[in-house]
Amino acid sequence: MELPDLSQITGFDWDLGNIEKNWKKHKVKPGEIEEIFFNDPLLVVTDDYHSGKEDRYIVLGITNSGRKLFAVITIRKDKIRPISVREMTSRERKIYESS
Repeated sequence: MELPDLSQITGFDWDLGNIEKNWKKHKVKPGEIEEIFFNDPLLVVTDDYHSGKEDRYIVLGITNSGRKLFAVITIRKDKIRPISVREMTSRERKIYESS
């Protein structure tokens, strides 16, 4: 599986269930999720373990307010579809901060 070419992305594909789940479980708003894709650094790796019917990717990024988020996404056509988003663990923060 190859990494997606994020320069070809035209927007986000939101699932209302995932929006609600990410808010209830992790207090992450859709706007925060979108912000990480416009801030540097942005780390994207393939999620071979969870990829099945569609390719999934793990994304580490930072919001405009400095919140460091871990996201699982897929790409549908030319849109990012967030599946799950939460705060980075301390281990993930170390990886992110060393990039």
